[in-house]
Amino acid sequence: MSDAQPGPFEEKLARLEAIVKELEESSVGLDRAVTLFKEGKALASECEALLKDAQMHVTTAMGDTPSA
Repeated sequence: MSDAQPGPFEEKLARLEAIVKELEESSVGLDRAVTLFKEGKALASECEALLKDAQMHVTTAMGDTPSA
């Protein structure tokens, strides 16, 4: 089954990349920078959780025991 829409991970990663780009390329004010940083940090945590979950599914599918 082919899905043309990006999944939650891809959407979060794209937003995280946009935040990084905005922080790197423009002169944002301190308040905006702090807001972007907080959003980026939350997105990074969510992406990490999604990757760990995917890794667990792959490990399970391969019949291996997950390593901590």
